[in-house]
Amino acid sequence: MSHSAPLHRPGSEALKFAYWVPNVSGGLVISNIEQRTSWDIDYNRKLAQIAEAAGFEFALSQIRFTAGYGAEYQHESVAFTHALLAATEKLRVIAAILPGPWHPALLAKQIATIDHLTGGRIAVNIVSGWFRGEFTAIGEPWLEHDERYRRSEEFIRAIKGIWTDDSFTFLGDFYRFHNYSLKPKPLQQPHPLIFQGGSSRAARDMAARVSDWYFTNGGTLDNIKAQVDDIQAKAAQAGHSVRIGVNAFIIARDTEAEARAVLDEIIEKANPEAVKAFGHEVKQAGKASPEGEGNWAKSTFEDLVQYNDGFKTNLIGTPEQVAERIVALKAVGVDLVLGGFLHFQEEVEYFGKRVLPLVRELEARQPHKAAA
Repeated sequence: MSHSAPLHRPGSEALKFAYWVPNVSGGLVISNIEQRTSWDIDYNRKLAQIAEAAGFEFALSQIRFTAGYGAEYQHESVAFTHALLAATEKLRVIAAILPGPWHPALLAKQIATIDHLTGGRIAVNIVSGWFRGEFTAIGEPWLEHDERYRRSEEFIRAIKGIWTDDSFTFLGDFYRFHNYSLKPKPLQQPHPLIFQGGSSRAARDMAARVSDWYFTNGGTLDNIKAQVDDIQAKAAQAGHSVRIGVNAFIIARDTEAEARAVLDEIIEKANPEAVKAFGHEVKQAGKASPEGEGNWAKSTFEDLVQYNDGFKTNLIGTPEQVAERIVALKAVGVDLVLGGFLHFQEEVEYFGKRVLPLVRELEARQPHKAAA
């Protein structure tokens, strides 16, 4: 039985916006610059309400099981996601999930329940894992790069099957189910949205087969277009529909000089030991892909100051400049922009007031020209 949605025409809908939930301490940059951001629940509840009012459709909570690289404290993603959903009315919150620590049966049950409790607004982001020290610290085996993606693909096939089949049987290399029946099923049909991240060949191929959404690290327009074209061609061959989200660290200020000065200060005040340690860990993960093209494989020191290469997307400048670059991303097939910010509450509000209306104006002026 196929659970694929109708094939998606890139650029045919209004761009969606998401923000990184700061449920992990240290903010979104490995820098000693002041960040008026907090990982506590009160700050995050208010931030979720600000984001919802500002026009953000999604929020993405992070998962970390152990401290490292400036992230000393971490709230667990599923529980935190539920709290944010309870504090909002329309916002959809995506909980980051690590196969290994989570089993598909547990995750499917948790999410189905929260879906009922929150009116069908929860989603998941399946993270294949980059932090080897985290896995070894909790006694989980650290798999080879492509094996991590093979496990994630089985994990996704399992949760989809549990959520949609009345009697689910699955015999994989990592997970096995025998006539398993989950009730109640989630409210969302056919199932809650499934996001995944990556840049490597294995990540893209997995997205083209099983994921609803693919998140890529920040990058240039050419780099992102190449990934989008590759995924969409493979998804079409598989009769599958996948949408694309891109990471960006957004610095929108009244003048370009102000925005560039903020970026310069972030990099100038970077914590070199933490950045280098993070770089060592993630480059091991990125270069470990057989083709050496995974996330972070070619990231510089400056790129690594922002966890997911968010500076590379270049959403740094005036509201007009940022809006134009966002619409250029849409033109190469991006469906969602995932934003990180320095001072989350005030900058998410500023983005909603000053940038989003310009994006909508530009979208209205450039109706999608369907390919002949």
